[in-house]
Amino acid sequence: MRELKKTLALLLILISQVGFSQYVQSDASKKFDALLQYVNYAYVDSTDDNELVENAIVAVLKELDPHSVYIPREELKKMNEPLVGNFEGIGIQFNILHDTLMVVSPISGGPSEKVGLRAGDKIVAVDGKNIAGIGLQNSDVQKKLRGKKGTKVKVGIKRRSIKEVLSFTITRDKIPIFSVDASYMATPDIGYIKVNRFAKNTITEFREGLGRLQAQNMKHLIIDLRGNGGGYLKTAIQLADEVLDDKKLIVYTEGNKNPKQEYYTTTKGGFEKGKLVVLIDEGSASASEIVSGAIQDYDRGLVIGRRSFGKGLVQKPFSLPDGSAIRLTVARYHTPSGRCIQRAYDKGKEEYYKEFSRRFENGEYMNEDSIALPDSLQFETLNSKRTVYGGGGIMPDVFVPIDTTMSSDYFGKVNRKGLLNEFTLIYMDAHRKDLKAKYNDVPSFKESFDAEQEVLADFIEYAAKNDVEKDDEQITTSKQLILIRLKALIARNLWDTSAYFQIANDLNDSYLKAIEEINSNTFKKEKLVYK
Repeated sequence: MRELKKTLALLLILISQVGFSQYVQSDASKKFDALLQYVNYAYVDSTDDNELVENAIVAVLKELDPHSVYIPREELKKMNEPLVGNFEGIGIQFNILHDTLMVVSPISGGPSEKVGLRAGDKIVAVDGKNIAGIGLQNSDVQKKLRGKKGTKVKVGIKRRSIKEVLSFTITRDKIPIFSVDASYMATPDIGYIKVNRFAKNTITEFREGLGRLQAQNMKHLIIDLRGNGGGYLKTAIQLADEVLDDKKLIVYTEGNKNPKQEYYTTTKGGFEKGKLVVLIDEGSASASEIVSGAIQDYDRGLVIGRRSFGKGLVQKPFSLPDGSAIRLTVARYHTPSGRCIQRAYDKGKEEYYKEFSRRFENGEYMNEDSIALPDSLQFETLNSKRTVYGGGGIMPDVFVPIDTTMSSDYFGKVNRKGLLNEFTLIYMDAHRKDLKAKYNDVPSFKESFDAEQEVLADFIEYAAKNDVEKDDEQITTSKQLILIRLKALIARNLWDTSAYFQIANDLNDSYLKAIEEINSNTFKKEKLVYK
């Protein structure tokens, strides 16, 4: 009976709110109305109709597919913020260190930067109330510092070398959430752009980054979509349009109640000539797979890394009367060659999301031969007639396994406990001024800063004080990984996220392989389109 109520509840909501009014008086809705009346009239215990409906929505959407979801009203705005591209607040990147709120970096052009907050500042009071040493959580910070544009908040700041608490009044404003993490020259000829999601402002950020690289005489490009779980379909189409020439089919969508819709390139792209590499991994999904699939199908570039997630379903949002919403799968998308890369979900949602562990157990992260896809899923690229696959994510042209040679229990512990980041914040609090004076830019820092000499011993001591005992053998195994991570975190604190990747990518095998392939004859040998 409980499952029946859930099913009928969802049916009533969907047919009455999505817009199909001709079905509102259907037998199913009448049956559900009668059921609720009987429950309210005669059931042994009291019931909450709202709770029954909420449970019904969650239960039935779970049975449809893994990506149809219910979003409660209070969660809807938070879920949309990363894609809409902004929120309203004071504009800082922060961290809670030893029960104290530290400013990692004020967001460029944001309200905190405008009034003079600096990286390394400690926020000890908000609107006259102490917030240091009270067990502050991330959610508390958001409640206290976020707010509507135009409202004011007074913060007390403890700044290194100044005894008294400084007082700042900050007027909240719209704060951008950036979706392009990095854009820099990997070599004198090769540019690199990392996109973390496909949001409203992504294409603007991408074009700005591309423009800066082209001003530095970039000839070839690496687009890093590793870990990019997707976003707006429109944004994926816009980005693909930047690298494919005119009148090319990028993707088409089709569903039982949604007729086939095709999306083509329409404008002159910013990078239609030159060698192109796209980096993907098991975290690249949806919009990332649309972009990499189109580039692969047209032989426009080389896809390097590991098999992508395999999400080929299109969701459409539908609002519900109380301000909540559902995102309902309405179609499948197909790459230009006809591939639908959606992997199977017939064993249920729980099994579907165990895919990462299943791939690990099968050895797929280490060995390309462990990936088994049937011949029925084979397709051909549209220019060079290379074999590509559908039905289980985008298979890279060049497989790069996960490198575990520098892993150790010691590194795992310091990483999981957040000690690398904590130590960096403490180190920067003491050395920021000297580092700023010594290093003018990221290349000079990358070239001259000796992390082993400057920070390794202090970090090992700090880790020991935080219950991670020194282990010389394991430290030797992971030393290069620890040094690069610390150096990259220091660079991020000195400059920005792009600086982090300029350092950290020295240990990124997919990135290094991309540079190697661009500088080889692979593009010519595989008959890729780049001239």
